[in-house]
Amino acid sequence: MRSVGFLSERQRRFAWVGFLLAAFQAPLAAKLVDDASWFFAVVVALVVATVIIADDAERRRPETVDYPE
Repeated sequence: MRSVGFLSERQRRFAWVGFLLAAFQAPLAAKLVDDASWFFAVVVALVVATVIIADDAERRRPETVDYPE
């Protein structure tokens, strides 16, 4: 049995959707808008990616086993 991360499967799906939307919106906004407001989408995508990576690390962590002595 795999260990469970801190995100549920539904939250994990929403995190991926949010990451992809922010990642695709940033270059499009950079091309269409003259100011640097597109940078906010890059920051949001990086934060969401960090959460996804942390959840992956939590899921891959081996479970502790208590051996009887």
